[in-house]
Amino acid sequence: MAVVLALAPAPARADGDPASDVLILQNVYYPYKPPVSAALRARLDDLTKRAAKAGFPIKVALIAAPGDLGVVPEMIGRAQRYARFLEPEIVYNRPVPLLTVMANGYGTQATGPRGPAVVAALPAPGAGSDALARGAIVAVQRLAAADGHALDVGGLGSGKSPGGGGTPLALVFAPLALLALGVGAMTLRGRRAHRTDAGQAP
Repeated sequence: MAVVLALAPAPARADGDPASDVLILQNVYYPYKPPVSAALRARLDDLTKRAAKAGFPIKVALIAAPGDLGVVPEMIGRAQRYARFLEPEIVYNRPVPLLTVMANGYGTQATGPRGPAVVAALPAPGAGSDALARGAIVAVQRLAAADGHALDVGGLGSGKSPGGGGTPLALVFAPLALLALGVGAMTLRGRRAHRTDAGQAP
C-alpha cells in the first residue's frame, strides 16, 4: 500500500500564484508593475486593518496583469473565477472574506450573502494599479457594510486612529500632569516647613 501511494501522482495544488503566498501574512496583494502609489497603499492597508478589528477580516488581491497570476495567467479578466481558485490557498480553519480586483470587475468569496450582489453593482475599476486600489477601497467599505460592519474611515491612511482628528490626548493630559506635579511639590514644601517649625518650637 505504501508503494502504491508513493507512486501515485500528487494532486495538483493552486499555490503557484503570488497572491496565495502574500495573503497568508498580509491583508493585501499589490501588483508588481506598475506599483500602487504610497498614499493609496496606506489607505487600503489601513482600511483592511480597521475591517479586521470590526470583525470583517477581508483579504484583497489586486491583479493588474497576467504576471500577477503566476501559473494561471489565463484567469486574467475573470475575477470571480480567480477568487474561487485563490480562497482555498489562504484558508485553514474557517472561511476568510476575499476580494479579487481586476480592471473589468470584482470577485468575492465568503463575504456574506449580499457580497456578490454588492460588487456586481459597482462600476469596473478600470486599468492601472492605482485604479484597482481605489476600486478596492470602495468595495471593501460596501462589503463590510452589507455584512453588518460599518467602518469608520476618518483619517484613513494617515496613521491616526478613527476619529483622531481632534487634539492628541498627550496634549490634553500633559498640562494637567504638570499642574499636579506643581501642586504636589508645593504641598511637600509646606509639610517640610511645618515639620521644621514644629521641631524648632519650644
